Amino acid sequence: MAHALLSVYNKQSIIDFARVLAEAGYSLISTGSTYETISSAGGLAIKQVADVTGSPEILDGRVKTLHPIIHGGILARRDQERHVAEMDEQGITPIDIVVSNLYPFVETISKPDVTLEDALENIDIGGPAMVRAAAKNYPHVVVVIDPADYGPVGDMIKSGGVPLVERRRLAAKAFQHVAVYDSVIATYLRERPSETGRFPVEFSGGWNLVSTLKYGENPHQPGALYATPGAPSGVSGARQLQGPDLGYVNYLDADAAWRSVSGLSGTTVSIVKHANPCGLALHDDQAEAFRKALAGDPISAYGGTVGFNSNVTAATADAMKGTLFHVIVAPSYDSEALEILAKRKSARILQIERPADRVLSVRSISGGILVQAVDPVNESPDDWEVKTDNAPSPDEERDLKFALYACAMIKSNAIVMAKNQAIVGMGAGQPNRVMSVEIAARVAGDESQGSVLASDAFFPFPDSIAEAHAAGCTAIIAPGGSIRDEEVVAEANKRGVILVFTPNRHFLH
Repeated sequence: MAHALLSVYNKQSIIDFARVLAEAGYSLISTGSTYETISSAGGLAIKQVADVTGSPEILDGRVKTLHPIIHGGILARRDQERHVAEMDEQGITPIDIVVSNLYPFVETISKPDVTLEDALENIDIGGPAMVRAAAKNYPHVVVVIDPADYGPVGDMIKSGGVPLVERRRLAAKAFQHVAVYDSVIATYLRERPSETGRFPVEFSGGWNLVSTLKYGENPHQPGALYATPGAPSGVSGARQLQGPDLGYVNYLDADAAWRSVSGLSGTTVSIVKHANPCGLALHDDQAEAFRKALAGDPISAYGGTVGFNSNVTAATADAMKGTLFHVIVAPSYDSEALEILAKRKSARILQIERPADRVLSVRSISGGILVQAVDPVNESPDDWEVKTDNAPSPDEERDLKFALYACAMIKSNAIVMAKNQAIVGMGAGQPNRVMSVEIAARVAGDESQGSVLASDAFFPFPDSIAEAHAAGCTAIIAPGGSIRDEEVVAEANKRGVILVFTPNRHFLH
């Protein structure tokens, strides 16, 4: 007789699957709460693991299936005579199907009041051991870890058995499931590199498939969205309220818009094009913040993404009329605002119900990944060093702080001109810094008069200072570090431009 071992935390559809297995001639073996669930349904003969092993569950259920009788039954190769003979000698029952899912570690640590003790008690040991054993021996054992597979596997069993190719697929799925499970545990237990400056010698990430995309960055590239396990958060967990499905580039721009507004505490609006904020503004009145952000580059804003860090009002939705946006992202919306935005049939409206705690930045390169702590952009004027004879006024200081933050959201070489806590001109992604200054000045036009300027890295030559002065900038903030810092400072003093050095560079490549 064939035997099936069922040991699941998630009891979804387990009774129905047990009936399918029993009807197909499998003898059922189970543990603890799974045994209680199946036996209480009635009409199914089922044994407890303790009846098979002769050993009781011990240590408050920490040890149930960790026994040679169980693992011998799973790992034995049926095509090896010595394995079969040894099972007979040891009284080991061969186990042909393992159905298991794991303790809810992710769900446990997602609770706001979780304790370390609670987390440790929800680390499954016996489950992963059984799953790995069954997956290793997939030519002889079927492993099922996902309730979504109960139906298809049941149909295959009814039709004569699970083909080898399907057994291999299920085994790969099982190993991947355990790998993600262990990765989440490791992430939870280790110290954060952003806090300690240390990175583990071995590093793995765990992500769950959210959806496949119509295509990737270009139509010939397949694409998919994965999310960090746990309660959906950030852009990957956004709730779409209307509009077509999001594509790969839509997600990138939505994330750039959300990141650029979520780091500021005041009412902020960001307009993003090709992953760069071309407009960013802070104002107590949200509709006015939008108008100021749009004024930063109204040409580039067309067909872009707009992000808000506060509830979108009807007045703001009205102010947005006349400009095409492919994606709108915000924490919430007034019902009247949604009625107005509903007329934008091509607009994808996203609601970020749970912001993400973004600690690490992970990017792929050929043959590996690069990992770094996220740039916090948390300098204050107390951290700055005034390098010129004159110091910034309170208004200039406020705008310099805003411009420095905006600069860190833009691809290098980044230059931002700002006035009244709004971008008036921006240059990005150029091979040299002075070119970015020239572009920012051209975009700003007359608005550059009386603006401040931020640079994401040091000025290698004084020419950028001269260009900024010609555009009408009164104050500049940048990190030092150039071998020509003295020349740069001298140029600023010569032209009467205030120059402030910040301690940190803010490249965003």
